[in-house]
Amino acid sequence: MLVNFYYMLRKAGLPTSVTEYLTLLEALQARLASISVEDFYYLSRSALIKDEALFDRYDQVFAAHFEGAELLFEKMLGQVPDDWLRLQQELFLTEEEKAKIESLGGWEALMETLKQRLEEQQERHEGGSKWIGTGGTSPFGAYGYNPEGVRIGQQTGRNRSAVKVWEQRQFRNLDDDVQLGTRNIKVALRKLRRFAREGVADQLDLDATIDGTARNGGWLDLHMVPERHNAIKVLLFLDVGGSMDPHVRVCEELFSAARAEFKHLEYFYFHNFVYESVWKDNKRRHSERMPISEITHKYGPDYKLVVVGDATMSPYEIAYPGGSIEHWNDEPGEVWLRRLLRAYPNAIWLNPEPRKRWDYTPSVKMARDIMHDRMFPLTLSGLDSGIHSLRSERVLM
Repeated sequence: MLVNFYYMLRKAGLPTSVTEYLTLLEALQARLASISVEDFYYLSRSALIKDEALFDRYDQVFAAHFEGAELLFEKMLGQVPDDWLRLQQELFLTEEEKAKIESLGGWEALMETLKQRLEEQQERHEGGSKWIGTGGTSPFGAYGYNPEGVRIGQQTGRNRSAVKVWEQRQFRNLDDDVQLGTRNIKVALRKLRRFAREGVADQLDLDATIDGTARNGGWLDLHMVPERHNAIKVLLFLDVGGSMDPHVRVCEELFSAARAEFKHLEYFYFHNFVYESVWKDNKRRHSERMPISEITHKYGPDYKLVVVGDATMSPYEIAYPGGSIEHWNDEPGEVWLRRLLRAYPNAIWLNPEPRKRWDYTPSVKMARDIMHDRMFPLTLSGLDSGIHSLRSERVLM
């Protein structure tokens, strides 16, 4: 089976060598992959493919060769207990049923209704459409469905439509030591780097010295130049937690590559949208925050601003005071992002969500409008387009 797979990869034009094929066999013999199609997929891709630009072509060959293999793996795994596969309070509705559930009529009405529920409710509830509980169609609670609700006590998001989240969550700092998959990102980022001569002329310019000596009849003519420095400066704002959890790996790769490529890089974290303050350490995000006003005063307009986030949230988080799901913000998120853009007009937004989904998410459209359509997908081609946009030195008004 694997021999045929190897020849299919070669036939598809993928530069997979015999050495890499033998590496995969050694990895399988060492049991580096468990009994699952997904684990084998990632292990074989890591061993056989060294260029991320070829992942899509590899996926096509893998799907063609191993079609139906997941059924074999399922038989090998045996019967999985029901409580492993489902959450007791999960509620699954059809699209028709979801369409029948209407919102409460806007932000103010939603908050006022929640206040009344908190005053009136005396006990725990499951199901139903009114009280704060689990597994129902009420706008308040966990593991249910409502197109415009407040998530309370649920571990993770499911529909990405909660207007506010009432829980204390721990986010993890992105790992800037990640190496797997960062090579091509580094290549793309290097297109942004701009080198300049700065400081005292204390380095030998070999080409100019040879040329000057030749023109001087063989008498040594030394030419000195200042050291070359990377003059590009970057402010990197990273969305973390919630709907960004599925994108942690690609964001870590970008973060790691950026840390390696730019001497003048400052990074900050935010959740969902930028408000009056951001933070450097997710473990201390509630106690150690840096105001946006301090950032704009500390770092000059020569910095380029790069915002990384899926922009997937309730539109209230962008357009309304108090719209943040974690705290009360006196001014809308839109106001703070526009302030950043006035301070750093050379800016882009990188979105890890596929571009085809952007038109179906109102908050993404709002963020794109604020950015003057300078939002790019967090892919190699999107990153290349974003870098070109930053180098163009266009100014956002």
